[in-house]
Amino acid sequence: MSSFLQSFLDPKKNWLAAMHMKSLTKRLRKYGLRYDDLYDPYYDLDIKEALNRLPREIVDARTQRLKRAIDLSMKHEYLPENLQQVQTPFRSYLQDMLALVKKENAEREALGALPLYQRTLP
Repeated sequence: MSSFLQSFLDPKKNWLAAMHMKSLTKRLRKYGLRYDDLYDPYYDLDIKEALNRLPREIVDARTQRLKRAIDLSMKHEYLPENLQQVQTPFRSYLQDMLALVKKENAEREALGALPLYQRTLP
């Protein structure tokens, strides 16, 4: 079943997924965002931990992209066409670190330790 689901969601195999990815790319380029910028660190503590582990320059660039997108949205404007063309919405910077954090949490759970987020000082 999971292979069917993966093939259904793969833009290379399913034209509907390809259309969705194209539409999402177009919308992210309008504001100069990347897909990883849409993850909310307040929603998932793993994302917050992954962002804390990234180099400062990458986190600062993410913050600048989010500020620019908010500013453009408030002004009801989009990036100029020449800047939209150079945007790379699906170039990931967070996925590898997020996978590492999730793997560490799964290992910690398998060993019977409390998750880092639930520990309290005695």
